[in-house]
Amino acid sequence: MEHNGLKPANGPVVVGGATGGVGSIALAALAKMGYAVTALTGKESESGWLKTLGAKDILLRQSLDLTKIKPLDKATWAGAVDNLGGEVLAWMASTMKFNGTIASIGLAASPNLSTTVLPFILRGVSLLGVNSTDCPTPEQERAVWQRLASDMRPPMLKDMARTVAFGDLPTVFDDFINAKVTRRVVVDLNS
Repeated sequence: MEHNGLKPANGPVVVGGATGGVGSIALAALAKMGYAVTALTGKESESGWLKTLGAKDILLRQSLDLTKIKPLDKATWAGAVDNLGGEVLAWMASTMKFNGTIASIGLAASPNLSTTVLPFILRGVSLLGVNSTDCPTPEQERAVWQRLASDMRPPMLKDMARTVAFGDLPTVFDDFINAKVTRRVVVDLNS
């Protein structure tokens, strides 16, 4: 996103799926780097946690009317991190500022995207797909890990995860299916 011109002075950034493992790290890293981050969540009860991670504002997903997404809505965001896909990603695209950048890194809500090309043509919005399993070169991979270990390192990294015993893993599946998971779930294979 930075290579695409995103910087704190451009305006606020929205992070969808902010209570999840990837969303909470993105929120905390962006806030640490000086971005004004709005956490988009369906879990109002987690607002305090999201503020602790650095969210300047909380936007509840249920406050959005995702059934009536305009091709171009009020230009609000300089950047967006999308973990959900579907209607949320379409809404993000329609609310991006000129030359805004969206990183699409998940499909927790849907792999589908129903939108128009208007944000991309009339506002110059960029939609970046993130494939976390491949990095073009070892040098680029090292650079990413160095950033995550230095200026992008979330200050509360240990608090962003909970550990479950391998035998208890089936009890977590329903939470994933019912969108009740918060933070990262780490499985202890030795238990």
